[in-house]
Amino acid sequence: MFHDFEATSAALAEVLAGVGVESEITEDIAGALSEPSEVQLITVNALRWQMDLDRFADLRDEWRFELPAQARTTLLDHLDRGGGLLCMHSASICFDDWQGWPRVLGGCWTWPKSHHPPLGWTGVRVHGGHPIVDGLRDFDLVDEVYSDLDVLPDVQPLASSATGQPLVWARPVRRGRVVYDALGHDVRSYENEIHRTLLQRSALWLLKRPVAVTD
Repeated sequence: MFHDFEATSAALAEVLAGVGVESEITEDIAGALSEPSEVQLITVNALRWQMDLDRFADLRDEWRFELPAQARTTLLDHLDRGGGLLCMHSASICFDDWQGWPRVLGGCWTWPKSHHPPLGWTGVRVHGGHPIVDGLRDFDLVDEVYSDLDVLPDVQPLASSATGQPLVWARPVRRGRVVYDALGHDVRSYENEIHRTLLQRSALWLLKRPVAVTD
């Protein structure tokens, strides 16, 4: 729906495989989180929400989604055990029935304030001060830039758009770690070498493994 998640999930899995992360891909979010997780890294690359706006009425019967209580518990327990959570692009729209999700993620899409320009070439400014991005240069890629998200005050962007919109951040949550990357609309986003490196470093940081930093 609106995104080719089968293709982008496969592309992301291929990127993460480059640093030894093996991915299991599923569309069954509730099922995957229906019991305590034994994995070290959970990735959310999805667009599942309540679809309350009238313009989504025709899609609601098929796509409306509410995150079960057990799934919320699984995610929070995962973080309590020190696990990592990598959230891509439209994850900021997901799980809008759960008030705690923006506090986990660090921000959220808010209708109708949040928006994005048409898919196209965009510049990404990289900020230093974190092993995920230290030594990386600014880059350009084809993507969909989310704008005017509600971002928590304590979030420090690791990368932003040319207009200053936060695009990537990393934060500790409970005993675990969370990275949100607002990029990744389609597979072209995963073809950029700097973005790929950023994602690989994100996975290593989330797993609390050493992150190789470019000089």
